[in-house]
Amino acid sequence: MTQTKPGMFAALMTALSDQGEFSEDRQRDLTTYVLGQGLDGLYVGGSSGESGVLDCASLLAQQAVVRDVAQATNPYLIAHVGMPSLAESVALAKNAERLGYNALSALPPHAYPFSDEEILAYYQALSQATSLPMIVYEIPIRTGRPLPQPLLEDILDLPNVAGIKFTSTDLYKFSCLRRSRPEKTYYFGFDEIFSAAAALGADGGIGTTYNLFGRLFAQLWQAVQAGDQAQVYALQTISQEFVEILCVTGVLPGMKLAFRLATDINCGPVRAPLALRCSEDEAIALFEPFLSRSDVRPLIATT
Repeated sequence: MTQTKPGMFAALMTALSDQGEFSEDRQRDLTTYVLGQGLDGLYVGGSSGESGVLDCASLLAQQAVVRDVAQATNPYLIAHVGMPSLAESVALAKNAERLGYNALSALPPHAYPFSDEEILAYYQALSQATSLPMIVYEIPIRTGRPLPQPLLEDILDLPNVAGIKFTSTDLYKFSCLRRSRPEKTYYFGFDEIFSAAAALGADGGIGTTYNLFGRLFAQLWQAVQAGDQAQVYALQTISQEFVEILCVTGVLPGMKLAFRLATDINCGPVRAPLALRCSEDEAIALFEPFLSRSDVRPLIATT
């Protein structure tokens, strides 16, 4: 049976040069930092990695850099390969397989109003392109529409499809899928309510804020498994407070600014047209008191 590893995975950000191009050196520094926080692995090239505004060549280069950095510790690596073009998706998938990634994942096609049949055909073709297990992706906030439960079940039934990254607040649908296809692996993608999905049977999480707060989410997962509800609540609350700031600044530009304020890692800018939703001074005024708190500082790994 096709399976993937449960646990907690950072949806790795992409480090760019000051000119907005992929930076191998900065990506190495960022990847090394994220891998030092006790997480189970990385999810590479997804929405958190700005894949929607990056070219395929940059994503291919990122796959190689991350795999090279990861050789020392051998974490579980999931390559996101969902592109508007099936041909580019297959190229990314084959490259990840060649490099030794452990699994693949992909957004459903959403550049046009694709039919359910077209989406199913996309996953069928992509999952057959390599021998790697495939993780499908439900994220209505990105695609513009939730996929119907029967369609998701049909996709999960495809050979080589091992599980799903579920980034939706529809926890009832999450529960229904978990019960209807219990042999699959279920990752939850909304960092700020991960503990709710964990209570409903999530096998782990994949998240953006894990880049900076991987230690928090590693501890949160341990607390969930230990049944330590007080610790779960405390850590989840800190996560929510951080996300509240990101909702003001914009998630990806805010994450890169928070990295600069809290660590010595320079992730570079976000790729245009992504941009801060407030002034940098306003964002710094929000981040600095939070990042300097005595209950937050120990959760940020030092380099």
